Amino acid sequence: MSTYYNKVKDYLLNLEFNIIKEDKVEELFVVENPEGGIANLIVDCEDPILIVEGVLFELTNDNPEIYKALLKKNREIIHGAFVLDGSGKKVLFRDTLQLENLDQNELEATLNSLEMLLSEYSEEIISYSKL
Repeated sequence: MSTYYNKVKDYLLNLEFNIIKEDKVEELFVVENPEGGIANLIVDCEDPILIVEGVLFELTNDNPEIYKALLKKNREIIHGAFVLDGSGKKVLFRDTLQLENLDQNELEATLNSLEMLLSEYSEEIISYSKL
């Protein structure tokens, strides 16, 4: 287990995120913050980077307008971006940070960005999940 794992865990706890699952061997956490609308967010220490990733919704069809809207919205997201999973069916929020220089403010900025995205863009996300 790297020294980063404990550092990231401390940051998550300091930021008042609930750790609902952790895997010391894989060096990852599954966290939530119900007040911020965050559930089942994966925080993975993959030295040299920290991956923050969570499923937002599943695509039920290949509507080019959804992809276009998501790409436009990516421009407004402060930290992180919309991405597709390997199957191309799930839309995720994803951000990566350097572990070596990581401080709590950086991780907090990523998590705040996701919370802001969820609060400001929730109606669109819900509508896309129903298409």
